[in-house]
Amino acid sequence: MRVMVLVKTGEGGDKAFVRSPETTEMLEEMGKFNDALRDAGVLLAADGLKPSSQGKRVWFDGPRRTVVDGPFAETKEVVAGFWLWEVKDMDEAVEWVKRCPNPMPGPSEIEIRPLYEAADLT
Repeated sequence: MRVMVLVKTGEGGDKAFVRSPETTEMLEEMGKFNDALRDAGVLLAADGLKPSSQGKRVWFDGPRRTVVDGPFAETKEVVAGFWLWEVKDMDEAVEWVKRCPNPMPGPSEIEIRPLYEAADLT
């Protein structure tokens, strides 16, 4: 089963991540976690995202398209990064996330979402 693991920015929003000795240590711990995922054959892809101030959202309403420039108001809901994992089931994904270092300087949230597989669509 493939899952998308979404790291949310948390209460500090896009401004939560500032380069400091603490965040440098956090990044080193995250690198070790990514190595463990890779060594276990779980990690398919991973990356961090630039702040929402550099992003855009496109709203759809029938044939109309509206483009909204970032930053986005609900900053605690903004995705800061992601992993794509191959796991045997959701329980395994949860166990991996529980091993993850806190991805943000303060309180944070990680969401796990299964991907559709071909069998789900037939």
